[in-house]
Amino acid sequence: MSAGTDNSSLASSLTDLMTSLAVIFVLLLVASLNNMGQKGVQTRDQMVVKLKKALLDFKASGVEVETDPKDALGLLVLVPEKVLNFDLNEWEISKGGDEFLQGFTPRLSEIVCSQQFRKEIQSIIVEGHASSEGSDQTNFEISQKRSGAVVTKSLDVLGAGGHLATLNCFAGFVSAAGRGKREPVFDKATHQEDRDASRRVIFKIRIRSIEQRELLEIIGGVQATAGAR
Repeated sequence: MSAGTDNSSLASSLTDLMTSLAVIFVLLLVASLNNMGQKGVQTRDQMVVKLKKALLDFKASGVEVETDPKDALGLLVLVPEKVLNFDLNEWEISKGGDEFLQGFTPRLSEIVCSQQFRKEIQSIIVEGHASSEGSDQTNFEISQKRSGAVVTKSLDVLGAGGHLATLNCFAGFVSAAGRGKREPVFDKATHQEDRDASRRVIFKIRIRSIEQRELLEIIGGVQATAGAR
């Protein structure tokens, strides 16, 4: 056998070996990423469950906490019926709604701003809703004013009540969003819109995604390093 043939066979064998090693590396990498992804999803789901459990303290006051069917990272906090409902074309919070927020907001801020959850929360959106009467534009504007009124009142409650430790934290999470008449409430018996119930405000709490949590940790590490210089 010639030297050229030997070299060719050796080169071919090395190529096959490198190809095999590359395939093994790719398979191991994919397996590792899948494992990390599964662990991340489990961590995310566990955090949603823990937050939901913490919010069950409100059940005694008629507040319902549900997983958002449209968002695996979200929880819906539904206040008792008629507490934060509004009259037609109105956005002023009722006396009952005011009294409710006096007790609800400080406790909610304590939970979401605790050491356990403050780094896990992405946002708290106060959603305002309207009934089907009127134009889309009018209902959007009114629903925005309703959500804005609740956010403003919630922050006022924290400030006036001396809850300064959680005020800034809560203010960083909370925002107002008007949904107009896109999500009406229907009576379960008649299947017709319950217009009084449709004119409402709900709270949506969203935790950080796996990617957002990792980015936050990176930023925190960079800031800590810069501060140590």
